[in-house]
Amino acid sequence: MPGIIFFKTRDLVKTSSFYQDIIGMSLWLDQGTCRIFNSGNLLIGFIAGDMTESQGIITFFYPARKDVDKAYEKFCGIASGPPVYNEKYLIYHFFGRDPESRLLEFQCFLHELPHLSFNR
Repeated sequence: MPGIIFFKTRDLVKTSSFYQDIIGMSLWLDQGTCRIFNSGNLLIGFIAGDMTESQGIITFFYPARKDVDKAYEKFCGIASGPPVYNEKYLIYHFFGRDPESRLLEFQCFLHELPHLSFNR
């Protein structure tokens, strides 16, 4: 079943601009004080509030290492370091932060993946 992950944000305008203009997500639904963005099968919502929720990791995944390298070139200004190989999880990844310090991960899996079906 499809889903949306929501976060409270103190600065809806700045957060929206970051995910739309910097990350490249599309604005899927604008409800005034709540904006939902999508990229592929990922839906993330931000709700205006008096606090910033920043628990967890927002992970964007790519088909191959070269795509992670391209993402690093694009997002090196927010990255905490270059992409690295993670032997434990067989991934290639790097981390960054959004304007409200939410942790972002950009990765690819280095092993076969099960098929995903989004039409349930």
